[in-house]
Amino acid sequence: MKKYILTRTIMCLAALMLATSCEDEFLESEIPGRLPQEEFYRTDEDAIQATAAAYDMLQAHYNWGWASMYLVKTLLSDESNAGGSGPGDQPAYQTLDDFSFDSQNDAVLGAWTMSYYGIYRANQVINNVVPESDLRRRLIAEAKALRALYYLDLVSLWGDVPLILDNIAPSEYTAQQRVSKEEVYNQIEQDLTEAIAELPLKSTYGTGERFRFSKGAAQALLGRAHLYQEEWEQAAQQLDEVISSGQYSLEPKFSTVFSQEGEFGPESLFEVAYSSDANYDWGNFPWANGRNLESNIHIQLMGPRADFYTKAPQDSLIGGWGFNTPRSGLYESFIDAGDTQRRINTVMSEAELKAKGGNWTAPNAYDYMGYFQRKYGSYINQTATEGGSVGELNYGTNWRLIRYADVLLMAAEAYYRLGDEGRARTELNKVRERAGLDDISASGTDLFNAIMQERELELAFEGFRYIDLVRWDMAAQELGPLGYVEGKHNLLPIPDNDVRTANLTQNPGY
Repeated sequence: MKKYILTRTIMCLAALMLATSCEDEFLESEIPGRLPQEEFYRTDEDAIQATAAAYDMLQAHYNWGWASMYLVKTLLSDESNAGGSGPGDQPAYQTLDDFSFDSQNDAVLGAWTMSYYGIYRANQVINNVVPESDLRRRLIAEAKALRALYYLDLVSLWGDVPLILDNIAPSEYTAQQRVSKEEVYNQIEQDLTEAIAELPLKSTYGTGERFRFSKGAAQALLGRAHLYQEEWEQAAQQLDEVISSGQYSLEPKFSTVFSQEGEFGPESLFEVAYSSDANYDWGNFPWANGRNLESNIHIQLMGPRADFYTKAPQDSLIGGWGFNTPRSGLYESFIDAGDTQRRINTVMSEAELKAKGGNWTAPNAYDYMGYFQRKYGSYINQTATEGGSVGELNYGTNWRLIRYADVLLMAAEAYYRLGDEGRARTELNKVRERAGLDDISASGTDLFNAIMQERELELAFEGFRYIDLVRWDMAAQELGPLGYVEGKHNLLPIPDNDVRTANLTQNPGY
């Protein structure tokens, strides 16, 4: 069990103090009876709890409805189908998968809303905590890194977005308009640069604080922001700081990275922690109140559909609700690359399941192409069934948001763009060697194609594929057959509620 994550008590208290609004989607409003703001933020404990509230929103993949930022990013790619029981099962996810979504898509609204909830809470720390001690300066730096993370999701998915940095009055909520993505990126860079100056190295955090932003995580995020803007030199500089820090390394075995053993391991720069000890059952799970965020219920959502699935005797992948089912093209990419180690820990075929003694009884199941997702698998050893707990509701699987392998591949791309092909191959081959693949000696376009392929295979089901394809101008080629329309689907729609209530302009095509 994970004793090192934020306690449920702190999360509940933070949620009560910094409660959210159901009416204004991208901001939070006052709620009667909460602790007055002028009486809070006075002590170190206040600052710790307020910062915990900003972290909490990263857990909110099921909160006030099914709205996972992870699945929004993933289902827009060519890695998987939506799955489930049929086209009417979680329609917000279904329409994302086939590019038939509009500005009223609930998952798009939820991902947008949760990001702004997180920004609101980060702003409270940044603007109200007095930086009069090392602890408080560090907490403010963490909040700035979190604000940058939330804004990087927003700007990379929606483009121009409202940039809210102050504690504004509720009367001003609908007056916040979109600003250029350049201005948003400038703020991301400023927040991360200021955070880097104050954040400690990963190695200085104790076991109970490994969920916090470190200097290396902020540097990697800044490198990612520069990469997304095609600022190759700045990206390479930040990523090299991470590589040369000595704080990180690749796990010797890829199979460890997404296991329970691999949580907060040497390859982890930043991940979102969940607990499996909430003791949820069908009666006490917080389906509607939006308060407790401990259960990573989307792991259950993505498990092989239990109606048709029998696990192999020696396997720990148990049945779920059948969403995020791999497409055949991804499996074939692993096969074509001779990439066995990563394949068996990312995607399993029906033939492999049956060869191990398991079974699948519905070859024509909805959205099923013969494969099962394993990277974020519904593993029995990552949930709890003791004392009446229901395994489906108690997954403690962490989301890995920044990995060292991604740092190396981003660095490979940045150095390639700068014309330093030798350094690009060096960083690329580190990742390939861990996967048991031969070193790449290619140059020119062949080298860039190898970098692209490596990102596809190494980072499959981690939420990067869609953004990568868009920024490489390859989305129309790869996603066009799935319904993607260039000039429209390179951005998500601004949620209709905010278009109407806050008079925000809409993205093209919606």
